[in-house]
Amino acid sequence: MTPSPESWQAAGRYFDFRGRRVFIRTDGPAGAPALLLIHGFPTASWDWCRLWPELAATHRLVAADMLGLGFSAKPRGHRYTVAEQADLFVAALAEAGIGEAAVLAHDLGDTVAQELIARALEGRLPVKLRGVILLNGGLFPETHRPVLLQRLLLSPLGPLIARLSSRARLGASLTQIAGDLKPTAAELDAMWLLMSRDGGLAALPRLIRYMVERRDNRERWVGALQRCPVPLAIVNGSADPISGAHMVARLRELAIPADIAELPGVGHYPQIEAPAAVLAAVRRALATMPA
Repeated sequence: MTPSPESWQAAGRYFDFRGRRVFIRTDGPAGAPALLLIHGFPTASWDWCRLWPELAATHRLVAADMLGLGFSAKPRGHRYTVAEQADLFVAALAEAGIGEAAVLAHDLGDTVAQELIARALEGRLPVKLRGVILLNGGLFPETHRPVLLQRLLLSPLGPLIARLSSRARLGASLTQIAGDLKPTAAELDAMWLLMSRDGGLAALPRLIRYMVERRDNRERWVGALQRCPVPLAIVNGSADPISGAHMVARLRELAIPADIAELPGVGHYPQIEAPAAVLAAVRRALATMPA
């Protein structure tokens, strides 16, 4: 059974990040290999709930909600950046007492992971990466195909579009990017709660500036993948119109060394749509990473 956002919140706690309250959840055996889970836009760490129990049986899990999303603080007028979100996840690992971890990321979380890889290459990441696993996300700005709602949020109309957002509009957008298995009413309710609570809608136009950052930092973040110093795996829902099969094709064109698992008929949220297939692929990837 998929847990409610309320039960997910109850199993976590908060820590202070630069004067802001950030939600964090940890689980799994002490001393087990650590796995940092980085969610995407516009939801939260709850996105990992269908993989969580199985992964927690073998790994020490750390997940947090990005600033501006989920149960974390949503400061008014804040300028959100990928670099700051990367700092947040480094702080989450420190809060959990972990100095070495693999990373599992999705959507905007992929970009945060790319920034972490870039810092590792520069020798200024205070934790040791064991490997990186990326689900559907805009790894290459030239192949990223945002849906209409995302484009509108990024436009000068963004604040108005955010105010006009509704559970129905979210449902239509998420159904559009899903594969054969569409999100359930309960899943859509959960996602709506996570993105709209505590003034979350007002933050969306500022959060989605990450798409501009991807273009501005393409050389840095694509270069991080090309020179990734640890095992890199891609688990991709091929039916995703935003970052599906066409993203994997570009990955291969650029000859980026990665273990690729393609999931036919699966859309933008593989971890929710096809958790068993994603879990199997993640386990295969984790097995290749140094202990």
